[in-house]
Amino acid sequence: MTAAETQTPAPPQTPTPTPSRGRQAVMQIVTGTFAISLLAVVAAVVVGSLMIALTDKEVQAAAGYFFQRPSDTFQAIGSAVGGAYAALFRGSIYNFNADSFAVGIRPLTETLKFATPLIAAGLGVGLAFRAGLFNIGGQGQMLMAAAAAGYVATAWDMPFPLHLIVALAAGVVAGAIWAGIAGLLKARTGAHEVIVTIMLNHIAVYLLAWMLATQGILQAPGSSNPKTAPMAESAVMPLILGPMYKLHLGFLLALIAVAITWWLLERSSLGFRFRAVGENPAAARTSGISVGRMYFLVMVIAGALVGLAGVSQVLGTEPKGFSGGIDAGIGFDAITVALLGRSRPLGILFAGLLFGAFKTGGFTMQASQGVPIEIVLVVQSLIVLFIAAPPLVRAMFGLPQPGRASRRQRRAAKKEVTA
Repeated sequence: MTAAETQTPAPPQTPTPTPSRGRQAVMQIVTGTFAISLLAVVAAVVVGSLMIALTDKEVQAAAGYFFQRPSDTFQAIGSAVGGAYAALFRGSIYNFNADSFAVGIRPLTETLKFATPLIAAGLGVGLAFRAGLFNIGGQGQMLMAAAAAGYVATAWDMPFPLHLIVALAAGVVAGAIWAGIAGLLKARTGAHEVIVTIMLNHIAVYLLAWMLATQGILQAPGSSNPKTAPMAESAVMPLILGPMYKLHLGFLLALIAVAITWWLLERSSLGFRFRAVGENPAAARTSGISVGRMYFLVMVIAGALVGLAGVSQVLGTEPKGFSGGIDAGIGFDAITVALLGRSRPLGILFAGLLFGAFKTGGFTMQASQGVPIEIVLVVQSLIVLFIAAPPLVRAMFGLPQPGRASRRQRRAAKKEVTA
């Protein structure tokens, strides 16, 4: 008998099961960026619910005799959490306690109003992200846009709508110039845009403070307070739903900005160059793209979008005059909105609406349920934390990690090795 005949035949190999089309579609959904953003919001809301329960006095009282009547504790938790989020809905979407539909829908219009600058500024931050730049200068760009628009709206005398158009253009251009400084320094000297934009924020804060304290520039005539005079009626954004609601033209302009930004990124050759530079600057430079020029252009456009947020604040939300806090933290909240929206225009739109709802409904939660407004801020911060750690979110919800075999595939491979 030959040696070949005495060899033991190898066991038949079990083929690795191929996932069905439906399972492949589910895998693509759960491993995609949209799922991570959605689950980050869910996880943050769950943690926020725990904080609401722990800070509620009735829950604390019922927890004192938990082992005697545990149902009281669970009922108190349900009442506290349910009441808080019901108040959030009433304060941001629809108030079921209102006497009429017109009054009940007012919270939604307030949400849209608060979301307007978040959407515009988020687009500016997200556009820079797509090109590989971190635009942390939203605060400074908003303040300079507000200063330019406020000066035109208070010092110049023009008819409507020319006055509004000129004030709007002045603010957008001021935001573009302020961001363009960072883009130019990045392109010419390689200066890090994070450091430059942060420094420009500080310069803008003190420059606006000087303008508000100087007669003849922004300070209201005859006043010693650091505040501007009311905007001229011919420069104020009109209310799009009538005097009963405070929703102004800025919201429609933000929607137009979303559409333009989407077209720019997804359909234009300039947007393709932006994305190419963001993916690999070295490869983009090799293919003939001027990386420095793209850095400058993307910062100019991003600053213009953030400037639109500052203009909407001055000419729409606060037309009776503004002070140094006109940005209201929107420049930094825009970073969160851009992260949650994954730097996609439509994602930024929905993220801005969500944060607008948080901001509007948070006041109702505090007033009707006694929930500290800081909890809403904690929820927003947790959203950023979870978005920044996708493996943590996937582990929390038992989702597969990208590039790693699923549990079913690992079991099949283990059986094959054993056999």
